[in-house]
Amino acid sequence: MQSRPKENEYAPYYSGYVGLVPDGDIVHILTEQVEETIQLLQGISEEQSLFRYASGKWSVKEVIGHVADTERIMAYRLLCIARGETVSLPGFDENPYVLNAFFDRLPIKEHIENLRAVRQSTTQLLKGLDSKAWARIGSANDVDVSVRALAYIIAGHERHHRRIVKDRYLL
Repeated sequence: MQSRPKENEYAPYYSGYVGLVPDGDIVHILTEQVEETIQLLQGISEEQSLFRYASGKWSVKEVIGHVADTERIMAYRLLCIARGETVSLPGFDENPYVLNAFFDRLPIKEHIENLRAVRQSTTQLLKGLDSKAWARIGSANDVDVSVRALAYIIAGHERHHRRIVKDRYLL
């Protein structure tokens, strides 16, 4: 079981996400929490999935797509750093990613299956890491980050957006 990352293992920006993750086995947490998120999303109709709680905000489908895209990016960073990459990995701007994805065109069921597949890929990657890989630190967007911290960021990011869906979209 991996311990929580220390504050010097990630940028201060991510502390809110890391703080949302309970103590315990991070691989188990990732596996369980995506099922909780999927259960929440399965109750959303196509009409509800296009809802935006304010002008300029993302639809539920766009939120789900954003969570999956971000996890892919964070898992790629995790893979690179775990394997010893020494070059700083690029940052990304979430807004053009969502804008250029046209997430609203796909049925919500497709988004749910995509999220499940992305998470399964992430957990399989994590299960194959040894203790040295978990502790490895690399650079993403010119900021140091550990493999362990990236796993917690993935979990916290999903938890953050699940809370937003519950609080702002499913009143």
